[in-house]
Amino acid sequence: MTTFLLIDDHPLFRDALRAAIEAAVPESEILETDTIEAAIVACGEETKSFDLALLDLTMPGVSGFEGLLELRARFPKLPILVVSALDDPKIVRRVLSYGAAGFVSKSAKKLDLATAITEVLSGSVYVQDELIANGPEDHPDVDSLASRVASLTPQQLRVLSMIRQGLLNKQIAYELSVGETTVKAHVSEILRKLNVFSRTQAVIEISKLDFDSVGQQSNQSKRLERVSS
Repeated sequence: MTTFLLIDDHPLFRDALRAAIEAAVPESEILETDTIEAAIVACGEETKSFDLALLDLTMPGVSGFEGLLELRARFPKLPILVVSALDDPKIVRRVLSYGAAGFVSKSAKKLDLATAITEVLSGSVYVQDELIANGPEDHPDVDSLASRVASLTPQQLRVLSMIRQGLLNKQIAYELSVGETTVKAHVSEILRKLNVFSRTQAVIEISKLDFDSVGQQSNQSKRLERVSS
């Protein structure tokens, strides 16, 4: 039996995803989660193995691409189909560069979503043509930076997120329940992988990846979803 993991904090849209999955794969098992943390727990269970995860970018407790990055870092063999209202071509290309198996806009018809599920399960990468055809290409340096960010471990991604929030090493150590020496080691490795020399440089470089713009569009999309529902 094909197993799916739905990761979306909007109950009505999870219902729509479930309907699309059942249309594409009638014999399936579907688990729903409404946070990245719950998804990580579900994927980490020894008795559970998912064939495909469907992920919304705008989840509680994460900013920008952080949820996708953490899932990719923790479970690199899990195919992830991003289903998001943030369908700007630049964002779509960034999602694919981080290793997502496909992207579908939340405005897509159920048939298109079912097609995407079928394509990804077959091993293909699925993106609606209109989402990547006309957008401006990213600068090669940004593409290289995206690859370096994708090489960070889950713990390094957490530390990087906290650096972006302005936390000091001792504050990060407290939040993660680790020693300050461990945090310093993580920071050094983050700087090495990002090819920068300071925390400030790391924050400036990461800002090129549109984390903040994704967050802003996220808030707008959430408001629209609440109005429409």
